[in-house]
Amino acid sequence: MKKTTIGTLILTATILTSQLGCSTETAATISTVEAQRTDKEFLNLEGRPRPNGFTHTVTSAPGRMIFVSGQGGSSPDGEMASDFATQADNTFKNLQQCLEMAGATFDDVVKINYYLRDIDDLTELRKVRANYLNMDQPPAATAVQTGLGGNMLLEVEAVAIVPE
Repeated sequence: MKKTTIGTLILTATILTSQLGCSTETAATISTVEAQRTDKEFLNLEGRPRPNGFTHTVTSAPGRMIFVSGQGGSSPDGEMASDFATQADNTFKNLQQCLEMAGATFDDVVKINYYLRDIDDLTELRKVRANYLNMDQPPAATAVQTGLGGNMLLEVEAVAIVPE
């Protein structure tokens, strides 16, 4: 877990003040918000192998919780691509827009659920999600094979936490 000390905040504020030319007060606010955004702990069961891009448990500092309902892979014009990779990329773009509307980013996501029509697409999903999520410190995740309606091959929902 990244712990932020007062010394770190002062140093960050000093750097921001000199590099950005902003006031000390503004720099301190920026560094405090940044520290709040990164105050998460990624926990895994001891002695068990952890697949790349997987975390058992994520804790987060108090904040405003954001719940994003399942997003599918339709493009902005409402069309659904026939291939999984394009649907997956569109799904993450749609999810990103939902997070941004609520004042969040993928870095704020602490839990994500994937619903796949075919679990064999999980490898491709992992490739696409790596373009959006921090795979060194990923949110806790679940992948489920399920029947999805229409031509939808993937649906993704997420929970994010942002500072109040």
